Amino acid sequence: MAADTPLNDHLDDDDYPAYTMGRAAEMLGTTPGFLRAIGEARLITPLRSEGGHRRYSRYQLRIAARARELVDRGTPIEAACRIVILEDQLEEAQRINAEYRRAANGASEASGPGPN
Repeated sequence: MAADTPLNDHLDDDDYPAYTMGRAAEMLGTTPGFLRAIGEARLITPLRSEGGHRRYSRYQLRIAARARELVDRGTPIEAACRIVILEDQLEEAQRINAEYRRAANGASEASGPGPN
């Protein structure tokens, strides 16, 4: 297999839907029913293969694993899904904030010292 094949493009892609429902459930130590439930709660939306089978990405598996941790601690599944969604939104907002701060600091440094 050549190094520039399409498969190699997906090996490091966290969003590539590489895992079947059965494999995803096995990796998470849960059931396909749990994956369906968090899909119904709109925590993750698996992509579908041409045959209509659910496919999950590594990113989705990390999200599902976090929900499972909360459910295992006694949090109802709907609440666990909401918590994970809010955690993800907060992380994204903090990342964007940090980018804005870096850009603002870069702009102020580029303009040099102000008038005295």
